[in-house]
Amino acid sequence: MIASSEPSAVSSKKPGKTRWLEALYCLLFTGFLLTPAEAQQAVKIPRVGLLVSASTDVTAPYIEAFRQAMRDLGYVEGKNYILEIRGGEARPDRLAHLASELTGLKVDVIVAGGSNATYAVKKATSTIPIVMRTATDPVRAGFVPSLAHPGGNITGVTSVTTKLIGKHLELLAEVVPGVKRVAVLTAQFDRARFMATNSYKEMEDAARALGVKLQTLTARDPDTIDKAFVAMTKERAQALLVTPNPRYLQHGKRIISHAAAHRLPAIYYQPIFVENGGLMSYATNNADEYRRAAVYVDKILKGAKPADLPIEQPTKFELVINLKTAKQIGLTIPPNVLARADRVIR
Repeated sequence: MIASSEPSAVSSKKPGKTRWLEALYCLLFTGFLLTPAEAQQAVKIPRVGLLVSASTDVTAPYIEAFRQAMRDLGYVEGKNYILEIRGGEARPDRLAHLASELTGLKVDVIVAGGSNATYAVKKATSTIPIVMRTATDPVRAGFVPSLAHPGGNITGVTSVTTKLIGKHLELLAEVVPGVKRVAVLTAQFDRARFMATNSYKEMEDAARALGVKLQTLTARDPDTIDKAFVAMTKERAQALLVTPNPRYLQHGKRIISHAAAHRLPAIYYQPIFVENGGLMSYATNNADEYRRAAVYVDKILKGAKPADLPIEQPTKFELVINLKTAKQIGLTIPPNVLARADRVIR
């Protein structure tokens, strides 16, 4: 009898002790003391990584757009999901480190804001779901084999901004009648390599049709940006086209300030430049794209696979004009262009 009762006594104590340890664990990590039964049923809180190519302060409006969209979908940060935010400051080496950091945290999904961020997380993991927000053609960039059938661990939204460069030149020609020389800022190391891209070829075709000569200038940091504007002045550039790159988002205020000081009409690839004092932009609404990224995250957290979620392409492009900036540089926006603007900052 004694031999048979001892195992019974021991077995009755161990489960109770384990259950209370689980309750204590929940208290430590959630701040709430749960009953043993609740502790056993506690659900793992999903963890979402958000990696932006530029710094988090520069991209703050986009991060907030994502957060708000998650709230609208029923996610309360710190309660039923955890958001891990990292900013690469437009430095590829830092992006690679942060991508590895997020994968090390074993996040459930990573949102990659920008092409460089997407490159970094793609290299860091082939298993964690990735939701990209990129201005690059994801098929040409090698992110996915197909927009309709991504097939791997990457899906998301593409705005293919690079295909709009020809339109950017046309708009500059409209707001600067008789323009003959347009400066083009590129952040690529190799100028010849940039001139071999489809983006440049499209821009060159548009320039030829408009009778415009292009002055291509490489600028990657504050010092080379300053030198580029000196070179524009020497060549008597009449307008400026800024090509897509997170470095320009990072140093946007410097570019905008130079353009204003040189009274140079400039067109940008994101509305955020115009909101900060740039003249105009023609592009997709980036904040909307981050909101759409939240929809993808929601689907993935509920069990959907990135391979089965088609990549969204833009259906609307916005022309944003800053009239205060136009007045500052002594430029009158033609009425027909102003009438087409989706948003006017006065």
